[in-house]
Amino acid sequence: MFKKVLIANRGEIALRIIRACKELSIRTVAIHSEADSTARYVKKADEGYLVGPGPVGGYLNIYGIVDLAKQVGADAIHPGYGFLAENADFAKACADAGITFIGPSPRAMKEMGLKIEARNKMKEIGVPVIPGSEAIMDLKQALKAAKEIGYPVMMKASAGGGGRGLRICRSDAEIRRQMPIAQSEALKAFGNDSVFIEKYIEEPHHIEFQIVADKFGTIVHLGERDCSIQRRHQKLIEIAPSLILDDALRQMMGEAAVKAARSVDYDSIGTVEFLVDKERNFYFLEMNTRIQVEHTITEEITGIDLVQTMIRSAAGEKLSFTQEEVSLTGYAIQCRINAEDPLNDFMPDTGTVTSYYSPGGFGVRIDGHVYRGYTVPPYYDSMLLKQIVWGRTWEEAVNRMRRCLGEYVIRGIKTTIPFYIRVMEDRVFRSGQFTTGYVQERLPLLLYLQDRDPMDMVVSIAAAIVAHSKL
Repeated sequence: MFKKVLIANRGEIALRIIRACKELSIRTVAIHSEADSTARYVKKADEGYLVGPGPVGGYLNIYGIVDLAKQVGADAIHPGYGFLAENADFAKACADAGITFIGPSPRAMKEMGLKIEARNKMKEIGVPVIPGSEAIMDLKQALKAAKEIGYPVMMKASAGGGGRGLRICRSDAEIRRQMPIAQSEALKAFGNDSVFIEKYIEEPHHIEFQIVADKFGTIVHLGERDCSIQRRHQKLIEIAPSLILDDALRQMMGEAAVKAARSVDYDSIGTVEFLVDKERNFYFLEMNTRIQVEHTITEEITGIDLVQTMIRSAAGEKLSFTQEEVSLTGYAIQCRINAEDPLNDFMPDTGTVTSYYSPGGFGVRIDGHVYRGYTVPPYYDSMLLKQIVWGRTWEEAVNRMRRCLGEYVIRGIKTTIPFYIRVMEDRVFRSGQFTTGYVQERLPLLLYLQDRDPMDMVVSIAAAIVAHSKL
């Protein structure tokens, strides 16, 4: 087992990895920008070091991070998610320095990271894929591909996922308008402005399967998560298991996910994502070669610690369970609590958390890094924490999440909590009949009146008294 792990990330995922390492008696090294110097994960790590340049550049500084790991005697690096987590050059730089990269091989990462190549590989091994084009660099190619495939289509970044560079187009005019925007986003996010065209599946479910593999050829899946509750192709609420899969479809999709992973000799934690249409046909979407934000709900229904399993696999240990030993118990829901204002088109909000109280009780878990006095910086993803609940039944899980959301007190910034409360109360959500269009379709019914924080009144009165006393 590793003696010291450097965590090449920040925020709640860095804290999650630190906790897993502590349970494995592994020392931890945190890296941070100046903006993150007082963050919880830095305080919880055994060591912490400033990296640069700037608030973001340090987390993307491949050779700076690898050099630091060598200097402090770390024998492994965990990339978390985002930043360099799916960067094959980073994995290779670790290997070249004699440091274990806690993740898949550079080859597997590269083959699955290039979306067109991954699609072609899936075709070869018989995993269903959505009709689509090869890489496209100019408008003429895009218009031709869209005509051949048939509208509506999706324009997607070739070099990465997560909703970056993704645009739905229903006409030639939209192709002309959206292509420069999609290419610009792709270049900024992945350093590659190549895009491709894919048939747009109307009202699908976004279903992903959790893959776990070791270095001895054992690959199993841990069931699925439904990630259909999205806003601008960014996931908001995830549930496990899916309410639309029966045992037969789950087995078919699970076997397809394992086959996809085996095609690149996968040997770590990963996620194979699918779209499921109205006729319950499923199509390969992409593979994420890292730990997912929503890994928590799979842990809740399987009882398997995915972060520890990922570390153990990287250290050369065999999986401690077989496919037959994996069982799914109950239902789990995760809400991403973001510093955003749902009443202002979900615009990110910054500021200092002046008051913080979180829920608890049976079946309740919180993965986060926020606390009273924490200042939300403008440089990073707006997620503050992840509220997770487990229940024996779907109804119990939904009711538990509704109760937890109602117990939160977070003042000083706006959050998505009031919006999620409305979702938990919504009959369509509670019925399980939601697709990726849920938020857009139901948004007018999910908005709420802005409650006035009593503390705002106290502060206003105090300010008025001070001002009056100076007259």
